[in-house]
Amino acid sequence: MKRTALILMIITIVSKLLGFGREMALSYFYGASITSDAYLISLTIPNVIFSFIGVGIYTGFIPIYTDARENKSKQAADFFTSNLINILFLVSTIIIILGQIFTEEIVLLFASGFDKATLDIAVNFTRVTFWGIYLTGTMFILRGYLEINKKFILSAVAAIPMNILIIITIIYSADVNINILSYGYIIALISQFVLLIPTLIKLGYHHKFIIKFKDENIRKIGYMISSLVLGVSVNQINVLIDRNIASNIVVGGISVLNYANRINDFVQGVFITTVLLMVFPMMSEAASKKDKNELINTTIKTVNSTTLLVIPSMIGIMFLSTPIVSVLFGRGEFNTEAIRMTSSALFFYSIGIVGVGLREVFSKVFYAMQDTKTPVINAGIGMVLNIVLNVLLSKYIGLDGLALATSISALVTSILLYLSFRKRIGAIGFKQIGISFLKILFASLVMGGLAKLSFNYLTASLSQNLSLFLAIGVGAISYFVIIYFMKIEDVDVIAGAIKKKFGKGKLNI
Repeated sequence: MKRTALILMIITIVSKLLGFGREMALSYFYGASITSDAYLISLTIPNVIFSFIGVGIYTGFIPIYTDARENKSKQAADFFTSNLINILFLVSTIIIILGQIFTEEIVLLFASGFDKATLDIAVNFTRVTFWGIYLTGTMFILRGYLEINKKFILSAVAAIPMNILIIITIIYSADVNINILSYGYIIALISQFVLLIPTLIKLGYHHKFIIKFKDENIRKIGYMISSLVLGVSVNQINVLIDRNIASNIVVGGISVLNYANRINDFVQGVFITTVLLMVFPMMSEAASKKDKNELINTTIKTVNSTTLLVIPSMIGIMFLSTPIVSVLFGRGEFNTEAIRMTSSALFFYSIGIVGVGLREVFSKVFYAMQDTKTPVINAGIGMVLNIVLNVLLSKYIGLDGLALATSISALVTSILLYLSFRKRIGAIGFKQIGISFLKILFASLVMGGLAKLSFNYLTASLSQNLSLFLAIGVGAISYFVIIYFMKIEDVDVIAGAIKKKFGKGKLNI
């Protein structure tokens, strides 16, 4: 399991770096412009619309499929998979038809501040990207199918060719025709799907073209989706509102928020998502066995691991936001003003990284207990808070206000979920977690200060790129040295395992 987790983390890093490559290519050739805004909105719209259903299907599919396979047969479970894919295809068809008819109205719903030129480009792009809903919907189910069969790595690898193809089409579109941007996205989605087919065949999956709405498992997942959709919709509504307000603040505002958020997504994808992908099955097993102690212990370890990885990332981004943005995006059409706006938004987004991490941890615990109501209620409170703060803060600090509102709402939601968890399950050693949190925060602040000082010193004689790389290295080494001597439990366990591993290779003298 640990080996798989390490490989998965490495693949995720590669995938996220390629994701950065996408944004770097977009920023280089299109900067923060009407074209980049239109393109990003055309990707956002189908993803937001379908995520209402897709994430609910993904989350509900795994326990229902597992139950069907364990209590009936693999054939019954595969029948459910085929039936679900076919029904989803019908639903996707309806969504796509409506999307083609009301494209302009939908784009204006997401970006009411677009002028005529930007709107026309966005409408053309969106009419193409809407077709990707067929592939996106199927991928939600197939990802769950692969993860049930312990094929975590393939599920992560699938994003690599997709990102490479998008980078190629962005470069090609700049020389030929901007419409290639939207068609390239569809081709990239197809590559993901094609990559999975050989493994699905090896696993013995044979698709059946049947539709049975009254199937017991379809009713079960329909019930789960109805609850999960509310929770997912909250996050998507936040995205809609953020980008809508951004389109009214400044040209390129949507692009600025996207570039800044992409860096945060890197931290979340590498650390938070990877950890939860491996831990969620353990939480589900403990919950199904009604093993309260095991569920609490797993939650404590997950919280500690999350803070151990996320807090230094948060502090590092806050201290080095400008050079990070400059090194990643500061070239081509991405000018000095775009760097300034993006680095400022990144600073405020980074404040909420811990909140996002802990929110995801506690949400997964409730999902493991098949309690979708609690995360939905807390997410709803967070959404209302985010909307209010968006309106208030954007008036005073513009795009930065949108980023800060997102961070504050994430922090508040994570606190509310912790309180709900404590009421439902019991105490999880808040004192122990609190002490570890303060130690990690102290080490992270020292790390951030050293990294910043190193960067400032090194830029006097070295390039900005090399200076940033070396400063991050100085920060990382100092962080691990400090937390090792501060005797944090999780660090002691990791250090002990490393000593034991290398100790085996030593000669007894």
